[in-house]
Amino acid sequence: MTTPLLAEPLGGYLDGLVPERDPELQAMETYANDHKFPIIGPACGWLCYQLTRMLGARQIFELGSGYGYSTAWFTRAVLENGGGTVHHVVWDEELSNRARSHLGKLGFDGTVEYHVGEAVATLRDASGPFDLIFNDIDKQGYPAALPVIREKLRPGGLMIVDNLLWQGRIFDSDDHDATTEGVRELTRLVSRDNAWVSSIIPIRDGLLIAYKT
Repeated sequence: MTTPLLAEPLGGYLDGLVPERDPELQAMETYANDHKFPIIGPACGWLCYQLTRMLGARQIFELGSGYGYSTAWFTRAVLENGGGTVHHVVWDEELSNRARSHLGKLGFDGTVEYHVGEAVATLRDASGPFDLIFNDIDKQGYPAALPVIREKLRPGGLMIVDNLLWQGRIFDSDDHDATTEGVRELTRLVSRDNAWVSSIIPIRDGLLIAYKT
């Protein structure tokens, strides 16, 4: 799990406001906590679900999907919106198989489309357009992914990007690591481009919510 910027009472309070999850989703949360595997967590997952419902999204593409935790939130919303497709993309076959197991137990077979490969290249080859694109790849790759996301996202669609506060490292003027610079550059590109109406929501490690005009 990423180191939270929010004080524990606040982070725990926000997670505690999320309605009780399916036991399988709770098992995914427990695994992430026990194995220090980075997932978006309950509060961010609930926000992604809410935004997906509000948008009426039915075609979603995830860049960097882990073992399917964020996928589960998006898929639930898509099904409640009337059905569609959520694209789950990871490099690793084992992660993909783990996601298939979890999401299958949640009853999401037939809605999730699984891909094993490099996420941005997979998006580039996808037909699109998509209602919502979620980006959680390696942070140094954030800026280069932006033009592909913009091309594949429909007007009026949403881009959601994780880790925009990057555990506070973006505030350290001496931190010029490629990952930190990737987060900074994406933030600069989106905030200065009239093609996007964006905000960073400071929950967990920061979620960028950007509306494509």
